[in-house]
Amino acid sequence: MNAMMRRVVIGTTAISMALAVAACGKAGDDKDSDSGSKTSSGGDKSIGLLLPDSVTTRYAKFDKPYFDAKVKELCSDCKLEYANAAGSAATQAQQVSSMITKGVKVIAISAVDSAAIKSSIQAAVDKGIKVVAYDRLAQGPVSAYISFDNEKVGQLQGQSLLDALGAKATPKAKVVMINGLASDPNAGLFKKGAHSVLDGKVDIAYEQAGDWDDKVAAQKMSAAITQLGAKNIAGVYSANDGMAGGIATVLKGAGISKIPLTGQDAELSSIQRILAGTQASTIYKAYKPEADGAAELAVALLEGKSIDSLATTKQTSGSGDSVPSNLLVPVALTKANIEETVVKDKLYTVAEICTGEFAAACKSAGLQ
Repeated sequence: MNAMMRRVVIGTTAISMALAVAACGKAGDDKDSDSGSKTSSGGDKSIGLLLPDSVTTRYAKFDKPYFDAKVKELCSDCKLEYANAAGSAATQAQQVSSMITKGVKVIAISAVDSAAIKSSIQAAVDKGIKVVAYDRLAQGPVSAYISFDNEKVGQLQGQSLLDALGAKATPKAKVVMINGLASDPNAGLFKKGAHSVLDGKVDIAYEQAGDWDDKVAAQKMSAAITQLGAKNIAGVYSANDGMAGGIATVLKGAGISKIPLTGQDAELSSIQRILAGTQASTIYKAYKPEADGAAELAVALLEGKSIDSLATTKQTSGSGDSVPSNLLVPVALTKANIEETVVKDKLYTVAEICTGEFAAACKSAGLQ
């Protein structure tokens, strides 16, 4: 082969190798599992956020953006990893493994199943990763926990139901109770708190888990109507707004109106149902303080700082671990305090709430 031919072959080979490397780099770009945007490849300042489901609107709309923004405010060179488990405990376990592989230093996690995730958390801690339990107290050696006083949430729900029943709140008044997902430790606390208020005041005549799923809750509500009779139901306890939406649809279809229905999470649709009179109350848990608090804990743990001022109490998890905790205060939300809660905190604007069919109800409630 002459010198010119050798130069051509070498040049062609070099170009081919360069193209191959570029192609491999493109194919290997790490993508955010939920939004498709780029994430980090790990490193000394990487923080992971794992959220439990995409059915509950708060996680994508509020929790993640608030958490991301606060981390960036506190640590401008921190890298963020994110994934949503879409309600699957197995998927979330895989996501923890992925975070470990990527080299994150702190994981904030809202567990799909607080017990099932224990071994994954242990595996992360064994690799030197700090874990913040976010909203739900996961089992295992977590470093910190932030949530609301969840037994208090249930108490507020129960009292809101009694308040809405008024004089109809008697030991003979039949109430349907649709609780959350049994594997979610918060669901047990909501249930405990609600029972502490309702027991003896009303007759909880039908009680089932709705699994945080509007369709499951709707099925359970239909079964309750069949069992108890439409005319015999005085009120419905729903542990969250997503389920309340399914329940409200069933009640309407069965011709049941003007009975109180509870909820939780202050979703936009629930605010509108409250205005329309098809839901009596919800529980407002301000997402920003919770997400900000989780970010503050994550960054402090990342930087090796004390969290004593950020987590001033202790909670014991299902695995018996005593966890430094920050418990925020929930608020019962009815038609009377929409403006001073979700509107004042800019969770929703009046324009977002008072669309079309809700305009007259908004005017009547004094929302302008």
